[in-house]
Amino acid sequence: MTNDEIQYKKNLPDKAIADFVECFWMVENTTGIEKEVVVMPDANFDLVFSKDGNEPFQIYLLGLGTLYDKRKIDIDTKMFFISFKLIAAEYLFHQSIAHLLNEFQLLPDDFWGFKESDINDFDAFCIKASQIIKQFIPNTIDPRKQKLFELIYASNGEMTIKEFSEKTFWTSRQINRYFTRYFGISLKVYCGFLRFRVSFEQIKKGKLFPELNFSDQAHFSREVKKLSGVNPRELHQNKNDRFIQVSAINDK
Repeated sequence: MTNDEIQYKKNLPDKAIADFVECFWMVENTTGIEKEVVVMPDANFDLVFSKDGNEPFQIYLLGLGTLYDKRKIDIDTKMFFISFKLIAAEYLFHQSIAHLLNEFQLLPDDFWGFKESDINDFDAFCIKASQIIKQFIPNTIDPRKQKLFELIYASNGEMTIKEFSEKTFWTSRQINRYFTRYFGISLKVYCGFLRFRVSFEQIKKGKLFPELNFSDQAHFSREVKKLSGVNPRELHQNKNDRFIQVSAINDK
């Protein structure tokens, strides 16, 4: 039995891992036909578990997206995602993801002890993933970095670099050096993705005028088009649910 639309589902993490994980989400194409979607930047990087009818089970690390990306979802494709906040790159994966801007890195198909059968049940997958991630959380984290990311997400990227610097007692140069080394972009650029993420949620509700730190309507429209390929009105219409922005998927 098939559905007319691609199926999405999202679960939020429990408090114990919420500093590192934004959400768990899944996409499944049971329509019986290949579907084209547009994936937009969501300010996270992802661990992806993927299986379709023609390809073997794969696990890969998907870096930050900086542009909208048109993708085709094959028939019978099922993909589970763990969307990570940036601090997880250093403290859970122990690596820079700067080389993965708009790219992916294949991982062993038993990475972190996962196996193909884990993508049969989304809720069970989320429980297993949460238990695994809890084991990797370190006892100590650089307090400057911890404070920085708390401020970044709490403000939706609305603070200036100077404000971040003053509140974390970390110089602007050190912050940007850290961001460039680990994530391949500056903090200012990253904050732009956070603002877009919030803007998409507003656009989805029909609010087509800027409510965040955009200089004017023209600036807002330019930023939206740069990151989605269309203007705010077209994005709001979202014909055939083509546009995917993870934060806007209804969560459980």
